[in-house]
Amino acid sequence: MTRPRMSVRRRLAAATAIGTAVVIGVTGCSGGSPEAAGEAFTGEYTGEEVELSFWNGFTGGDGPFMESMVEQFNEEHDNITVVSNTMQWADFYQRLPAAVTAGEGPDVGVMHLDQLATNAARSVIVPIDDLTDQLELTEDDFTTEVWDAGVYDGARYGIPLDVHSLAMYYNTEHFAAAGITEPPTDAASFQEALEKLSAAGYETPFWMPTRWPSHLMNLSLLWQNGGEPFGDDEASFGSDAGIAALEWQRGIVDDGFSPSDVAVDSQYVAFKNGETSITWDGIWQVNDLTESGLPYAMAPVPTIGDDSAVWANSHNFFLPRQASADQDKTDAAKVFIAWMSEQSAEWAGSGMIPARQSVRDAGALEGLPQAPIAEQIDDMRFLPPIPGIGTVVTETLEVAVSEGVLGSTPPADVLTDAEGTATQLMEDNAATFGG
Repeated sequence: MTRPRMSVRRRLAAATAIGTAVVIGVTGCSGGSPEAAGEAFTGEYTGEEVELSFWNGFTGGDGPFMESMVEQFNEEHDNITVVSNTMQWADFYQRLPAAVTAGEGPDVGVMHLDQLATNAARSVIVPIDDLTDQLELTEDDFTTEVWDAGVYDGARYGIPLDVHSLAMYYNTEHFAAAGITEPPTDAASFQEALEKLSAAGYETPFWMPTRWPSHLMNLSLLWQNGGEPFGDDEASFGSDAGIAALEWQRGIVDDGFSPSDVAVDSQYVAFKNGETSITWDGIWQVNDLTESGLPYAMAPVPTIGDDSAVWANSHNFFLPRQASADQDKTDAAKVFIAWMSEQSAEWAGSGMIPARQSVRDAGALEGLPQAPIAEQIDDMRFLPPIPGIGTVVTETLEVAVSEGVLGSTPPADVLTDAEGTATQLMEDNAATFGG
């Protein structure tokens, strides 16, 4: 298995870093109306044989699971052949707008939820409301948060395949040695666990990273404190809720539970090597940790604040705008999306959580490490569907959290300054994206 830790981190970082810049050139994209998804979808494809280009960024340990699903689809559909074009997510988000503009884009693809609004605003992708109508997909089979986040300007642009959040991983041998019988669930029990681990000889049991995924931890804590990172047209992560979140993160270092300067991915490597006792990271790490032989277990991120909440993202299927309409390919692509959504139990093997409740209720997660995390799916929170929001987060919040964790600037000061910059970027984006 290729390094899912690195590939997933890069693709999620790309999903928040590319933002505005990669789609500016798509403003004048021609070919078809906003309803370019074609005529009403009938639910099946009976036309001539077609070949579909499917773009995705599943280059890590999740890749074989996706490719297996594509192969199964091809076996079951004599008149549709799906050909995967798999690339790093950074390349994906750079190449897609230009390819669509040149009429060389894919027939179908999958992207992160926090990229849908940006690409919808620049007509890189088209609405697919007719597909959800035909499949009778509604909010009832999804959480409200992930369902609503796929809507931009009154139209739906994505079909959620999964959700993937932060989770708490802990070394079961370390916990046993420290006399900890249950994973911590709140601020008090988490503090107690860290103290017991330190007393048992694990001096720095919980490394606090300065960058990835520290800002995702901060967002989780902000939501737990009752805050929201963004309004419709301004940033709000510098609120009391955000400041309290960053102060708690810095407190982990001040209390001696973490080194003072933890580089990107160092906290994960240290945990994987048995050097630390607890880490908060994405659920996509499960296969890598299982193969490593580390004695570990997973649990939801503790509720440090007053409300249960955790950062999450989602992979969504989409249809790109086409320079010239091809009804056969459009219908075939919709059949592919529908099939993948219905078969998303297979995708659970990649470490993700199927987005559809009906799939989860049918036992898709039975016996899988991420099952306890799925039980908290209603607590998962997503960035709002605002065009360019990824760039805003990367250039402001992520940097501010890093400075706050390092202790170079007081949390209140650094977040207040970053919030002002973020609001200005949002105003600039609104003009750029026509908002």
